[in-house]
Amino acid sequence: MSQEISLPPPQEQGRVTLEEAINQRRSIRDFTSESITLAQLSQILQAAGGISHTSRGRRTVPSAGATYPLEIFVLCGQNCVTALDAGIYYYNVDTHTLTLHHKGDARLELSRAALSQSFIYDAPVDIIVCAEYERTARRYGKRAERYVHFEVGHAGQNIYLQATALGLGTVAVGAFFDEKVREVLQVDERYRPLYIMPVGKPA
Repeated sequence: MSQEISLPPPQEQGRVTLEEAINQRRSIRDFTSESITLAQLSQILQAAGGISHTSRGRRTVPSAGATYPLEIFVLCGQNCVTALDAGIYYYNVDTHTLTLHHKGDARLELSRAALSQSFIYDAPVDIIVCAEYERTARRYGKRAERYVHFEVGHAGQNIYLQATALGLGTVAVGAFFDEKVREVLQVDERYRPLYIMPVGKPA
């Protein structure tokens, strides 16, 4: 069983106001080679759908019927995140930890699965948000697809705003071959990739 990697506790106050983050938010496709810190990654993952410390165990992203269909994976290269080796990691929401899913830098393969968009490889970190639709469909039937898409939109905007507040940049990417992204992640068909969000220092 893979060892869990503890993430630094997310900060509840920052230097940038929500209004400033909204106004400064942009889609960034040019990144420097500068690494990001584990604390910055921790903050972004918590914003993407982690546990909110002030809401009795509820999450930072609303979910229809609290079905929580989203799963988050992190891809990074060597020396791209401080104290984190190159690999594909799974974000454990309940414990706010990462589990190494597969070793090695898979950013180039991910870029090729996304129509060879080079900034996916250039960014030090790629966050992939997947959904297991069945969790929501068990309760809401065909309406689940709409609710899942609402939820991933909430998560994506949170990633945008938190990255902006940290002086980082990101872009929501939806142009990719689903099956090829699944092959990169080495996950089964239950997990449908919805977003690739590269994160790094804007060039």
